[in-house]
Parts: sequence; structure tokens; C-alpha cells
Amino acid sequence: MADQENCMRVTRLAKKRAADGLIVEQQPGKKRVALGEINGFPNQIENLGSKLHSPKTKQAKRKVKKAVKKVVKVEKGDNAVKDIIDSKSDDPQMCSAYVSDIYEYLRQMEAQEKRRPLRDYLEKVQKDISANMRGILVDWLVEVAEEYKLLSDTLYLTIDYIDRFLSKKPLSRQKLQLLGVSSMLIASKYEEISPPHVEDFCYITDNTYTKQEVVKMEEDVLNALKFELGNPTIKTFLRRFTQIAQEDYKSQNLQLEFMGYYLAELSLLDYSCVKFLPSMVAAAVVFLARFTLNPEVHPWNQALQDYTGYKPADFKECVSIIHDLQLSKRGGSLVALREKYKQPKFKSISALLSPVHIPDYYFEDPTM
Repeated sequence: MADQENCMRVTRLAKKRAADGLIVEQQPGKKRVALGEINGFPNQIENLGSKLHSPKTKQAKRKVKKAVKKVVKVEKGDNAVKDIIDSKSDDPQMCSAYVSDIYEYLRQMEAQEKRRPLRDYLEKVQKDISANMRGILVDWLVEVAEEYKLLSDTLYLTIDYIDRFLSKKPLSRQKLQLLGVSSMLIASKYEEISPPHVEDFCYITDNTYTKQEVVKMEEDVLNALKFELGNPTIKTFLRRFTQIAQEDYKSQNLQLEFMGYYLAELSLLDYSCVKFLPSMVAAAVVFLARFTLNPEVHPWNQALQDYTGYKPADFKECVSIIHDLQLSKRGGSLVALREKYKQPKFKSISALLSPVHIPDYYFEDPTM
């Protein structure tokens, strides 16, 4: 009886809600159906697919593309070639529709004073740290990044954080390695899907520093940088500049790509490169990579000049420094990067050296 009364009470309540408009009663004879059971639905999808791939539709698309290219050429003039190159990329992450605006913004961002280290911070701020110590630290961090399989973007950000922190705060040499691992911890949290733990960075230093010390230095770095962590790096610009440099080849040239990566990471070792903007270093790297692989041909052209915004004369000093690093005239004792890029997966690119002398006329404006 109790069950029957409860059932009746629920029924009466449902009718009352329906009368008040709170429930829309389902009409008799109708039932809910799954999406796939709707008559004609699969056929509609098939018909739609056939229409999208029909000869008429394809022909219309081609006409539209031609019309768009024609308009772009008329409206943008010299920039039309750049737009056509950008539109060739099928990678949605390259954002071909507005990549020019993105990189223009990044160029403005990289030049902001708050995002740049001092070009002479070792002389002005630091008293106990030398350029050689910095180079040894960077070379060791390359090994750490390899050990934990970190992205190269993480390594670039790590060095950026180190240089910017040292531009603001004096540090003793005993804490330089602590700054390195704490900066890499921050960069890993920013870039990696599964960053290493604090304990991992303590272990990699042979427990020279405690977990509390690493976390405290992490706090100090974040406060010194005012949490400005998303800076454009050399790698940011190198991605696009390499894409433009590949236009000279019928298919992707992996040697050129790996040579660019190698030379860009070499530039991190030398304190003299701190004064250059990341985009300039990326342009210098592409210049030297092309020269190394084909020294008989001028390594720069009009397309690269338009895209990078640099003439060869602009980055001559930067090329000279990286060239010396490549030939081991600088940082010859720092071997981690050279060993890294001797691996077959990088086509042993570090074993390939460029000619000792770069012709002076290569730094003149390329013949158009």
C-alpha cells in the first residue's frame, strides 16, 4: 500500500508540473531516436561530401583562389610574394592567414626593454661570475635537457631567464648552478606537458641543493622577472626563417634545418651574443647554415631579406661570432652541444664545418 501511495503521489506531482508548464509531455506514439536512426541523415552527409568534391565545386574553388591571389597582388604589391609563400603551409599552427601580423608583434615584443637582458650585465651587475662560467653552465644545461628529453624551446627560455635575472640581481658563483636548474624548472612548467619534478633537478645536481633551495630560487627568479615568461626566442623566429630558406629546395632539406638548430644553440654558449635580438641571431644562423651547406652560392636573397627585415651587413658581427663557435675558435672546451648534434638523428650535422673564410661580398646586399 505504501508503494502504491508513493507511486500515485509521484504521478499527481508530475501532472501538476505539466499543468504549470514545467514539463512538456511527450506526445503518444512518438519515441526518442538516436542521431543515426534519422531517415536520410547518412545519405545527406554522403550527398554533401559528393558535392564538396564534385568537379564543378573544385573548379569554383580554383576560380576563387585565383581571384583572391589577384586581389592580394594588386592591393599589397611587393608583399604579394610573401603572402603566397605563407599560404603554402598546410600546418594550421603556422597560422598562414595572419602569420605576418603575428611576427610583426613578436618583433615589437622582443625589443621591449623589460624583456631584454642587459648587453653588459657581467660588467655592470655581476662581480663573482664570468663569461666562461656562464658558458659552462649553459653547456651543462644542454646535457640536463637531453637527460630529461626537454624541448629545445625549454632550453632557450631557460637561458633567457638566466640572463635576465643576472641583469638584475648580483649572484655568487656558488649559486649559479642553482639559478640554472631553477630557471629550467620554470621553463619546463611553461613549455612541457610533463615537466620534471623539483626532486629531479636536485638529483641532477648530485643533491648539491635541497628542494627548499630550488623552490626559493624559483620564487626569486619569478619575482625578478615579474612573471614575464613568454618571451620570443631565437627558435621562435628560426622556425619561420627556415621555412623561407627552404623555398630554394624542391623538397625539405633536413640538413639545413638541423644545421640551423645546431648553430642557434651554439649561440647560447657565448655571452657576446646576448646583445643581439633573437630575430637577428635567427637570421645570422640561417645565413651561416646556407653558407656551410653551399659556400659557392650567396647565402642571402631578397625573400629572406623581406621576411627577416635584415640585410647581411646588419648581422655580420653576429655571424662572425657564431662562425667562430662552429669552428671551435670560441668555446672549444664546451662539447655537450657538439656531441648532441653528432647523433645520427641530427644527421651528424656538427661534424660538418663551413669554410674558414666567409667572402666579404656575401655581406653586401644580394643581387636582385
